[in-house]
Amino acid sequence: MFDVRYSIINMNENIYIALIPLLPLATFVLLGLFGRKYLSGISGMIGTLSLLASTLISLVTAYNYFFITERVNGVFQPIIALKYTWLQFSTNVSIDLGIMLDPISMMMIVVVTFVSLMVHVFSLGYMKGEERFATYYAFLSLFTFSMLGLVLSTNIFQIYMFWELVGVSSFLLIGYYFDKPSAVAASKKAFIVTRFADLGFLIGILILAYNAETLDFGTLIERLTDATSPYLINSTASTLLGVSALTWGLVLVFLGGAGKSAMFPFHIWLPDAMEGPTPVSALIHAATMVVAGVFLVARLFPIFAFDVSALAVVKYVGAFSALLAAIIACTQTDIKRVLAYSTMSQIGYMMFSLGVSKHGGESGLGYMASMFHLFTHAFFKSLLFLGAGAVIHLVHSNEMKDMGGLRKLMPITHITFLIACLAIAGIPPFAGFFSKEEILMAAFHSDKLIYFVALFTSGLTAFYMFRLYFSIFWSKESHAHADHGEGTLSMKIPLIILAVFAGFAGFAPLSSLVTSDGAAIETHIDVIFTIAPVLLAVGGILLATNLYKNENSKPQSIATSLGGFYTAAYKKFYMDELYLFITKNIIFNMIGNAAAWIDKNIVDGFMNLLADTTAHISELIKGFQSGKLQQYAVYFFAGIIGFMLLFIYLWS
Repeated sequence: MFDVRYSIINMNENIYIALIPLLPLATFVLLGLFGRKYLSGISGMIGTLSLLASTLISLVTAYNYFFITERVNGVFQPIIALKYTWLQFSTNVSIDLGIMLDPISMMMIVVVTFVSLMVHVFSLGYMKGEERFATYYAFLSLFTFSMLGLVLSTNIFQIYMFWELVGVSSFLLIGYYFDKPSAVAASKKAFIVTRFADLGFLIGILILAYNAETLDFGTLIERLTDATSPYLINSTASTLLGVSALTWGLVLVFLGGAGKSAMFPFHIWLPDAMEGPTPVSALIHAATMVVAGVFLVARLFPIFAFDVSALAVVKYVGAFSALLAAIIACTQTDIKRVLAYSTMSQIGYMMFSLGVSKHGGESGLGYMASMFHLFTHAFFKSLLFLGAGAVIHLVHSNEMKDMGGLRKLMPITHITFLIACLAIAGIPPFAGFFSKEEILMAAFHSDKLIYFVALFTSGLTAFYMFRLYFSIFWSKESHAHADHGEGTLSMKIPLIILAVFAGFAGFAPLSSLVTSDGAAIETHIDVIFTIAPVLLAVGGILLATNLYKNENSKPQSIATSLGGFYTAAYKKFYMDELYLFITKNIIFNMIGNAAAWIDKNIVDGFMNLLADTTAHISELIKGFQSGKLQQYAVYFFAGIIGFMLLFIYLWS
């Protein structure tokens, strides 16, 4: 059983915690209502200063939680900093709005606010001169508020409300360039695909809440992990197609997480989402929104750990997504799409790390490793996207064929991008090395098949990232025009700051890295164990160096020799075509056409019949409303005579 002991803190003394999400919300309202007309020149500074304040409050809150607040028997306790009952359905079930502080929510608010702050600062230069500059910052603030509300939620329905608000914010930011048909199509695609997944999430919430008779996270976990609990007994006894209600609920909840985190088969929206401004890609599709699915599974992890079938789904979907995305990334030529598939692969890493974990103790290494990798990934992936933004800002193209030799024109971007590539490749002592090693160690001790898939994927990661690096900064002499160099100072500062974290975040205090029971776990680097992944990473880098450091025909020769497999990988294994076929030929033609016929002939036909009948009756009786006084007088006296005759008949 998962034991939850909430601490309720005095909100009057800790009201500042509520400012973490409320400051971005206030900024959204201010810029949304008055930004374009009255504050267009200073909207960027308003949004940035608001996020700076929110970031500082987050850091103070996290410091107090990890280093000041006392643990109980060495375990970090969840703290309810705010709780307000919004809707009361019954004695046991209500929808509350509140703020919950625990190790993963503390980590997430620091990641969300810090990365969002870096994006705000970078955008001051990158988006300068945009007509809808204030609107852009309003949308960024809305997204940040939504994401903070999501990670601070106290119950599963509150997280769903912010989950949908995050989806709306993403839709607005992806479609920011609404005059571009590709951006409009990408925003609609992201919104529609994630809606299908979110429907599963909602059904999963209803199943879990119905069986546990609560929406509160702590109570939900306590009731569904106690073997003697009648709630758990009922949820496992109720079955559909031989699968328990508990498993169905968890798998459907994971379905929502898979959609938001771009896991197979809901990953098709992520590459197209790169149509949004590049800083948006860094914020939403690298460091924050796409890890929401990982956070969701981690939030309910004690229940997932109790149900091995649901956890197996998380494990195998995560591992397959990681491998599939890494293969596709090796073939893409758009630098943002390479990074998009890289994100999908790294999120897959986090997912299967949760899948190979147990609840608490030494066997909970996978949970800790997943959260650790989420933390380090936020820094080096946002750095990669912002670096890509600086490159695109210079060459005005996303295609690698239009780049090359930019290291001399962009020395700061070059060095910071290289640091991020080394971090994601898992080269020591950069941040990604430490978190990846923990994931591989957890997989090695739990499932050898997953371990070898992860090991191979790590080698592919090093290869495609340095393929990207050499294609941008080496390969050939640059023909780009250095009319503005690397961009403004506001674009360089975030790159430098993120590079520092990408280099040293792996040395974060291990006391703040905990398992799902809130207890710190002792970890250490096994030098012998690191040999294989580091050698694979170095091998991937050397292969990329040989193929892409200097312009040559080797890559094309290899692509030709691989034939159909390379073409399939370049075409993303035709997943988009498959979805279009299903949509157009099955949903539209078979289901859609049938629904249209019913709507036209039955629904509309019935309404038309009502209208025709009403018109016909009106035609028959309209003579009674002729407007002729003499006719009304005849009707009047005829009525009187009729009543008199009736009265005489009844009296007699």
